[in-house]
Amino acid sequence: MTAPRILITGATGFIGSHVVAVARHVPGVRLRLMTHRTALSDAPGTGTGIGIGADAETVSGDLADPASLHGSCDGIDAVVHCASYIGGDAQTATAVNDHGTRALVEEAARSGVARIVYVSTASVYGRGPFTGLRPGGAELAPVSATSLTRAAAERHVLAAGGTVLRPHLVHGPGDRWAVPGLVALLGKLRAGLAGCESRHSLIDVETLGRALLGAALSPKEPTGVYHVNHPQPVTGSELLTTVIGALGLPWTDTGIGIGAARARLAEVPYALHHLDMLAVDHWFADERVWQDADCEPGADFATTFTRHASWYRQFLGQ
Repeated sequence: MTAPRILITGATGFIGSHVVAVARHVPGVRLRLMTHRTALSDAPGTGTGIGIGADAETVSGDLADPASLHGSCDGIDAVVHCASYIGGDAQTATAVNDHGTRALVEEAARSGVARIVYVSTASVYGRGPFTGLRPGGAELAPVSATSLTRAAAERHVLAAGGTVLRPHLVHGPGDRWAVPGLVALLGKLRAGLAGCESRHSLIDVETLGRALLGAALSPKEPTGVYHVNHPQPVTGSELLTTVIGALGLPWTDTGIGIGAARARLAEVPYALHHLDMLAVDHWFADERVWQDADCEPGADFATTFTRHASWYRQFLGQ
């Protein structure tokens, strides 16, 4: 059997670099790595300490420039698409996430690629609450340019018979949004939360990397939409308490309730918004992904976050 050849987009990014790390330890897999912002070298792309390896083929490609993608999928068996624009500029989001993904899918089809796997986001559902939500259980209602255009990217992949994985909160080396955002919220609260029983889905980025590669290689040939998070959701109070403890943050008062927290943040609209998101369920269920991607969900949030704590302390210290 010919060794599978896999193209990974966003190969030096937060999620893509972890897919690369997993793939480098799978015998026989041959990699082609695409990026356009960061030079592909053995140096880490996101401060994670992950190198791309000397035996990987590299290619430059810009999703905002469809012509640059020509030939990128030639000879490829599967595409793991991890490149997305996450930001407030709607024009860039449309060019990269929507039009760029469409161009990539068209290039994959032209080259006869058998499988396309795209990492999206549960934010395509909107703000919630979502309690044990399964794929197909709610209409998409994206509220930002990022989530709107990533929902468009999903449509291109699904129309081609591909696979979409939707994580909620992703943590681990390279995370510059999820946990740092929680730390910023804690900094404004100067306390943890008590009695916040809302449930939230999380996944560590190393497990997500295994799931994405598994979906590309699995003999079960998964297609359609999957939620990809650890099966056990975490309450809002547990989430913040774990972050405080693992990072050694000074805010040890965990007795503040949601009402008192809202009052404390009344003059800080962005922090109040994050608190309101934390106060309602964002729990996404789907046990199929682990079976179909031939992958284990790994340890729970407290265990995996503790393992990543030293990276966060270094990043937040900078």
